Amino acid sequence: MTSLAFDIAIIGAGMAGASAAYELAGEKSVVLLEMEEHPGYHTTGRSAAFYSEIYGGPVIRALSTASRGFFEAPPRGFAEVELLAPSGSLFIAREDQLASLDAMYEELSPSGKIERREAAFALEKVDILNPDRIAACLWEPGAREIEVHELHQGFLRGAKEKGARLLCNAPVRALSRSAGAWRIAAGDAEITAPVVINAAGAWGDKVAEMAGCASIGLAPMRRSACILPPPEGRGAVKFPLVIDVDEEFYFKSDAGNILLSLAEETPSEPCDAFAEDMDIAIAVDRFETATRMQVRRVLRTWAGLRTFSKDRSFVMGFDPEAEGFFWLVGQGGYGIQTAPAAGRCAAALALGKSLPADVAALGVKEAALSPARFR
Repeated sequence: MTSLAFDIAIIGAGMAGASAAYELAGEKSVVLLEMEEHPGYHTTGRSAAFYSEIYGGPVIRALSTASRGFFEAPPRGFAEVELLAPSGSLFIAREDQLASLDAMYEELSPSGKIERREAAFALEKVDILNPDRIAACLWEPGAREIEVHELHQGFLRGAKEKGARLLCNAPVRALSRSAGAWRIAAGDAEITAPVVINAAGAWGDKVAEMAGCASIGLAPMRRSACILPPPEGRGAVKFPLVIDVDEEFYFKSDAGNILLSLAEETPSEPCDAFAEDMDIAIAVDRFETATRMQVRRVLRTWAGLRTFSKDRSFVMGFDPEAEGFFWLVGQGGYGIQTAPAAGRCAAALALGKSLPADVAALGVKEAALSPARFR
């Protein structure tokens, strides 16, 4: 058994843990504990890879906006390619969904980031759409594709360059506190650290319970997706993200093919999720109805877990009843597009500092992130 000591131990090396490690390393000694052979195996590696400043609640939208500068101009050497690629997102509505479209526009139009357009605009952007199923749409021109792998690897690589250590195949088996430090049995290592950051995603409550902390009621939700070939007789396609306004499904181009999701939220235990055949079948049926395409085969399917807190917003801060236990969970489906700002916020709060000024200026308050709101 190897014994190691650090200032901060981060449980989970997905996007949340990696971005926090990137910001903390250099100021503190940091270890990232990953239960899988490779970081990002679960949620991070199964993302639809999209950046939208109108997606999610107010805190999510603020963190997304605060992340844009990093995405557009990351530090020199952070990534080998551009982190964002042009796309746009298109919210489509049938005649019976116009009330939903109007409500969405009323809520988001003050941001100046969304436009209400007629059906013809949607048909021009995505020529496979069925004109009989489109009454109007909303257009978000600033939405972008994210290079998720490059972003994640940039955080991990940068953290290592600043001195952080990554231990894979290191599931946490025991977690207890004594003499002012946490003692963590992870893989074949025995770790001591005054601060533990719980970035374990769907396993966040289980890690907390192992540490003797009360759970906060995290809810992992399964979401499935599949890859479809382009229309017959046609080469690679390039579409924006197309979302049913009531989130009954969404699709977008993916390396010339079409990525389709039912956009479902099915409660799940923390696990290695897989797509259910019925969910894929329903998604394909809705896609065929909304477009002029007939799907003859599905190339690949998968599923991931999007883990939400009770109020569907981030949980970021020290547990009010457990010294040195820091929560960094509840990212839902927003963890990747908010990672640059969320990593900065997590690092600041873990170091006992205030939220970054640019994030605070967007209206985010520590109380809105703190796990104390669930106690």
